This record gives sequence, C-alpha cells and structure tokens, in this order.
Amino acid sequence: MAFERPLTIKEVVTDIHRKKYLLPAIQREFVWSTEQIETLFDSLLRDYPVGAFLFWYVNKENINKYKFYEFLREYHERDNTHNVEANISGEEDIVAILDGQQRLTSLYIGLKGTYAYKLPRKRADNDLAYPERCLYINLLRESEDYDMTYDFKFLTGKEAAVRDENNYWFRVGDILDLKEQYQINDYLFENELNIVEKEKAKYANKTLFRLHNAIHINNCINYYLEKSQELDKVLNIFIRVNSGGTPLSYSDLLLSIATAQWEQRDARKTITSFVDEINNIGDGFDFNKDLVLKTCLVLSDFSDIAFKVDNFDSFTMAKIEKEWEEIAQSIRLSVELVSSFGFNSKTLTANYVIIPIAYYLYKKGNPHNFVESVKNLDDKRNIRKFTVLALLKRIFGGQPDIVLKPIREIIKNNLAGFPLEHLKTDLRVTNKSLRFTEEEIEDLLWTKYGNRYAFSILSLLYPNLDFKNNFHQDHIHPRSLLRSRTKLKKAGLTEEAVEFCINHHDYIANLQLIEGVPNQEKSNKMLEDWLGKTYTDHHELKEYKSRHLIPDIDLSIENFEEFLTEREALIKVKLSKILL
Repeated sequence: MAFERPLTIKEVVTDIHRKKYLLPAIQREFVWSTEQIETLFDSLLRDYPVGAFLFWYVNKENINKYKFYEFLREYHERDNTHNVEANISGEEDIVAILDGQQRLTSLYIGLKGTYAYKLPRKRADNDLAYPERCLYINLLRESEDYDMTYDFKFLTGKEAAVRDENNYWFRVGDILDLKEQYQINDYLFENELNIVEKEKAKYANKTLFRLHNAIHINNCINYYLEKSQELDKVLNIFIRVNSGGTPLSYSDLLLSIATAQWEQRDARKTITSFVDEINNIGDGFDFNKDLVLKTCLVLSDFSDIAFKVDNFDSFTMAKIEKEWEEIAQSIRLSVELVSSFGFNSKTLTANYVIIPIAYYLYKKGNPHNFVESVKNLDDKRNIRKFTVLALLKRIFGGQPDIVLKPIREIIKNNLAGFPLEHLKTDLRVTNKSLRFTEEEIEDLLWTKYGNRYAFSILSLLYPNLDFKNNFHQDHIHPRSLLRSRTKLKKAGLTEEAVEFCINHHDYIANLQLIEGVPNQEKSNKMLEDWLGKTYTDHHELKEYKSRHLIPDIDLSIENFEEFLTEREALIKVKLSKILL
C-alpha cells in the first residue's frame, strides 16, 4: 500500500455529503467532544499534521456482502448518536473508511453539520436542554485557552450574533462558499472588518485566509487505499491500525465481527438499540456494549470470557445470535431488578454486578414476572443483598473476569435458589471476597453524603423499603443548619461544637432514606420540631425512631455530637448482624 494523491478537506467533505464515503460495520460510532473538534480545526490553521487516513475500495460486486453506514451529520447527544445504515444499490463502487472516521466526521460536522449537547443543570427529557450548535471562529482575537491559537467555539446562532470590539464570530461552514480568494476580501469589506482597529483588521484578514487555505487549498488529507476484497484481511488491518492512539475497545471490534457474522440480525443495530433500552429502565443507567458482549460470553458458558478476537469466532457468534432473545431478556430482567432495589446510574457503582444476576435468571429460564412476583421474595432478597455486598466490597474492580468465572461456577452448581451463602463462603479469589471484617464495617461509617457508595450502605439499613417509591438520602439533622457557622452560633453552640457540626454533618450516621414527600415536608426543619409535629402519637414516634435507628437521647442540635456517636453505634451493630 502506498499513499494516494492527497486530498483537500473541501473534496473529502463534499464526497461525504454525496455519500461517496461510507463507514463499514467494523467502525465504532462517533465519540468526539466539541473540544476535540475545535482542537482539530485549530491544528489545521496552524499547519499541524492531522494524521494519515486509511480508505477501503469496495467493488460494486462485493458491497452487498457487508454492511455500511452513513457518516453522522447532525449530532445530538440524546436523540442522534447512531449512524444510519446506508442504502446501497450495488450500482457503483464505494470507498469505506477504515481509519480516520472520528476526524472525518468532525470535519464534516464542523463545516456542514451541527452538534447538540446537554446544558448543565437541565433535565435530560427537556428538548430545550439540547440547543443546536455550529462551529464558529472568532475573527478579532486569538483563543484564551493556553493550548489553542485560534478561538474556535461551538455556538448557537444567538450566541454567535453577539458582537463587540473583541468578538466577531464567523461560521466556519461559510468558508465553503468563499471559493475564490477575492471573495474573502469582499466578505471583510462587506462586514466592515477592514475598518476595525488596525491590528484586529489584520488578524481577521490573516485568519480568514488561513481558514480558506486549510479547507480549499492545502492537500492535507493523506491516505492509503486498501483494495483487497477479503474481509479477514481488512479486519486484520483495521484492528492493527486501531491499536494505537485512541484505541477502539474490544467491544467495538467484537461487535464489528458480530455484525459481519450474524446472519439473521444486524448485530450493531440490535445491541446498540438494546443498550439504549436498558439504560432507560427506571431512573436510568450507564451500561455500554462492553457489558452486553461480556454477558453474552458468560451466559453462553464459554470457558474463556476474555475480550479477545479469537473468542468471537463463527461458532461463538452463531451461538450468541441463536440465543440472543433469551440473553437479552436475562439482562433486561436483571436491570429491572436492580432498579427495583433503588439503584440507578449514580448508585450502581459497578455495572458488572448484573452479570451474575443475569446468569442465574438465564439458568432458571427467565422466570415470568420475576421482578413483581411474591413467589420470588427469598431469591430477590438474596440477590439484593449480593448486589450491595458486591458493590461495597468492590469485587468487580481491576480484572472482573477472575471473579466472574468462579461466581458463574458457584451459581451453576447451586440453582435451587440464588446461592448467596455459597457465594459468601466459596468465593475464593485473591483479594476478592463478599465477607466483611469489623474494620471494614468501621470504615463504612466514614462514608459521606454524595459518595456513590452511600446508597448501598443505607439500603442495608432499610431492607424492607419498597423502592418503587422515590426515596431520598436525607440529613436527619438539617444540613443547611449544620454547615452554617452563623446559624450554629446563633443556636448557642460553642466554637468547638460548631467545628464538630461543620466537619461531621455529612457522615452516614446523620443520613437516612426517606420518601420524597415526607422529605420535602421535613425540609430544613429542626429535628426536634419536625418529630414533635409529625409524630404526635408516642407509639408512632417510637416506631419511627426504631426504623431509622434514632437513639433515645436529647435530639437538640446542641447534642449533635452525642447523637452522631450513639447512632454510629446502632448502625455498627445492625451492619455487623448483616455482614459478619
């Protein structure tokens, strides 16, 4: 393979638009951020090399043997992240991109497309949280970022329209219309960029000319053209060229192989849409293709479950395709189950914890109505406890395969019910165990509000909660008071007591799980006052304190240190009964 005649960016973007260039199924999807795209364009204007590309020439006689996808044109973080399958007639040869898809997609989006990402502090289901943005360059000054020279930004039309003595935003895609250099001067005159301050006028002129050269003149797209029609050879080349830089995950490569080998389904479309489905269960999760493909290997009882190309041969893929519906249902049930335990993307600290659950359900034949049925209470109780123990002990950290294989064997040999006790006693992997020591229980008490493990600890203290309702992690003594020196001093606390409150109010001993409505009613009220008004009946008050492990002591804010000490002791006793 030798380099072909290098191309201009204008030529490449035009051919992407005409669908002359497509993406083979072995390509992963677009993952670059706006910052990466901005940096790429900055590199172009600074005459930095942007790397070589690898194209694959596919004869029209062979294009129907493979699946191809179009380039992503209008990226939307929520609604449009998947490439559309290309509609190929077979009447013309095509060129597929083996290496450089991220860069080429970025060039296309920067020049002809849009990029919509979620604004912070906006709800994900709010359409207005994803404004459409185009790439702009400031013609009046350099970037203020230390590693950038040119000020590229993705902006909304409204943001770009704001102009002052330091900002004139030029939509980068408009350079495609300025085909001749004289048109650049016309643009500068028509928009009065020639009469601004002298240095800024010179900068605008230089910047626009450099942008024109980068897109229209410079032959900066250097590429190899592979003409072999053998998929095995092309796949090998693809894996080699993607082993450096920002490498593809094994799941991307394995999904590529699956797409080429599955006969009845489009593996890529099937699995990516399934990932979207399970991520939308309950309050939402953050699963990915890695988890799904790993679960396929585990549930299919293959001896080697590592992410290796050799493990995804035709036999393996045929078996996974044949059993896909059952595998998918097992994963779906597992996610529904952990969601019913109150977990979501923020509190499920190790996604691989659902794989043993899925394996158990798979071996049990995916029992109908498992999540809702009262017949499965013991199983669900043990699965819930396993989930919490596995998360708190972090057994899936590091190399999860060394834990998944023995867990699978234990479950396979003990299918009468979910074998929690066998897992606690028989799981013997170096530094991996579901057993707790007293020291580890003591360490749990140092967990703070906001820590991703806080929910798991609290859920152990509330084994009978129905998490179909919305439960909040609530400060028993109000946080708004305990972190305010002014309020604490006003309440009459000594300087030493104030320091203790400020340093200790977020620990687990001041946290409880409480339903959303009561929590809103409790709000920032003093604990004594809220309990007195909410629980006027003595027995109800006693039951509330027992359920939440509230010590029977003075509950005024002045006595916060004793409250924390006494409640820590109660929590430790309960956790010891559960964990030791």
